[in-house]
Amino acid sequence: MTLMAFDLQGHRGARGLLPENTLVAFERALELGVDTLELDLGLSADGVLVVHHDTHLSPHLARDGEGTWISEPIALNAQTFTQLRAYDVGRLRPGSAYAQRFPEQQAVDGQRIPALAEVFALSPTARFNIEIKLDPSRPEATASPEAFVEAVRQAVSEAAVADRVTVQSFDWRPLRALAGELSTACLSEDEGQDEEAVRALLGEVVATGCQTWSPQHSLLSGARVAAAHALGLRVVPWTVNEPARGEELRSWGVDGLITDYPDRVR
Repeated sequence: MTLMAFDLQGHRGARGLLPENTLVAFERALELGVDTLELDLGLSADGVLVVHHDTHLSPHLARDGEGTWISEPIALNAQTFTQLRAYDVGRLRPGSAYAQRFPEQQAVDGQRIPALAEVFALSPTARFNIEIKLDPSRPEATASPEAFVEAVRQAVSEAAVADRVTVQSFDWRPLRALAGELSTACLSEDEGQDEEAVRALLGEVVATGCQTWSPQHSLLSGARVAAAHALGLRVVPWTVNEPARGEELRSWGVDGLITDYPDRVR
C-alpha cells in the first residue's frame, strides 16, 4: 500500500455542512477534495454493516416514517437493516444542543442510514477510514468485536478496497485482530499532559500493530508528533475545524487531519 504525503479526511463526510454519515455528506466531501472519507460503523440485527456514529439512533437525529422525532434511543443492533432504513436522518432536531453546535449544517430530508457497501461504491479512488464502534462497558449495546471483524473482512473483500481502507477504533481489540491484514489506526483521547504516559501509550499503539495514531488534536504537541514519528507511526488527529490550528499541526509534521469542515481546512 502506498501512503499519501498528507491525508485530509472528511469527518462523518462533512458533518459541519451536511447531515453526518449520509451519502450526500460523503459526496460533498469528495467534491471538496478530501483524500479520505471518515465514517462510523454499526452492525444491524441481520448482520449488515451500517454507517452511523452512535450505538443507538438518537432523538436529536432520527425521525420515523411519519416524520416524527423518535422519543427514545433505539439500538442499532436491535433493528434489521430494512427497519433502520425507515428512519430519516437528514436533519438535526431544531433547538437541540447538537443542532446548535452545527448551525451551518444544511438539512437534506429523506436521507437514510447507508450500508457500508454504498459508501464504498461512491468512488473508485478515495480512501475510507472506517471506525468500529464498540463500548466495552456495555457489550450488549453492540455486536461483539469478533462479529465486527468478520463483517468488515467480508465487506472489504467484496468491494475489493483493501488497499484503500483503514480501520480505526477507540477499542483496540478489533485492531489487533486485523493487524497485518488491513491498515489500522489507534484512536485515543486520554493522553493528558504526562509525557511519560504518552510514551507508554505510543508503545502500546506499536504493540497493537497500528500504523497510525489518531489522538484528539488538542492534546498534541510538536514533541509528541516527533515521538510518534520516531516509532514509525503516522499521526492523524481529530477533529480539526479551525484553519489556524490545522496550520499549526501541519507545521509540527502531522500526516493528516480529520475535520468536520473540509472547505475550511483544505
